[in-house]
Amino acid sequence: MKSLRIVATLLLLGGLVACSGNDSPDIAADAGEQQMYREAQRYLNNSNYDLAVRSLQLLESRYPFGKYAEQAQLELIYAHYGAYEHEAAVEAADRFIRLHPQHPNVDYAYYMKGLAAYSGSQDLFSRFLPTDDTKRDTSHAREAFAEFAQLVSRYPDSPYAADAKARMVHLRNLLARHEINVANYYFRRGAYLAAANRGRYVVEHFQRTPAVADGLAVMAQGYILLGMNDLAEDAIDVLALNYPEHPSLDKDGNFDSVYTLDGVQRSWVNKATFGLFDPPEPPQFDNRETFE
Repeated sequence: MKSLRIVATLLLLGGLVACSGNDSPDIAADAGEQQMYREAQRYLNNSNYDLAVRSLQLLESRYPFGKYAEQAQLELIYAHYGAYEHEAAVEAADRFIRLHPQHPNVDYAYYMKGLAAYSGSQDLFSRFLPTDDTKRDTSHAREAFAEFAQLVSRYPDSPYAADAKARMVHLRNLLARHEINVANYYFRRGAYLAAANRGRYVVEHFQRTPAVADGLAVMAQGYILLGMNDLAEDAIDVLALNYPEHPSLDKDGNFDSVYTLDGVQRSWVNKATFGLFDPPEPPQFDNRETFE
């Protein structure tokens, strides 16, 4: 039994040593700058981003003023991003922009900073399971939008500008839809003024996004519930003029909801049971399939 324990211990130690060896860059202590850079490139090409990060960091520490130093700093941004180290990618991009503001590829740093900022909101599950980003915290989306806007403003001719603009459109639509989701939450809580204000915010600040149609419907519904019929009618008129196909409107352009200008439209079951069954549900608006 004692010999078996010794053998098991040796096997375990051997496995730990092997794992440790696989987690370290295969770079000799006296390796030259070019060789180290090639090793880092090999790790990047094989999508081995963890080792690429370590290799690039080691290269920069050994040759801080070498001919590959600036390129290593630039590629370190992508390596962090590929390793799902999004905060580290943003920090690396910030560092590169600060150290090399006139570098011919600094626009790439701005672009990767935007990508990393947006991806920072994604957790392990969102990588593999479908999630609705409009129902998540949008602080990263706002940060990413600001970074892409900087890129487009500073470097309009950048090869990354077109993709950045497309991502800005997507992020703007996401932020607008998030406001509608918040309004729906306020409807469920009975906070009708807060809901109406969210709808108005979408209409005023997110023009030309698909969420504007629901923003007008939210305003109309909120004002109806608050008894502000004049404001509700104005919102309904604008909705009917611009989005006559909205599900909240009937064929005559009237607001079709459980809560209308004529009062609560209760079902016959609710009336027959004196309100015990089939109570009116809080209004909810999500018509992405129609307008996106």
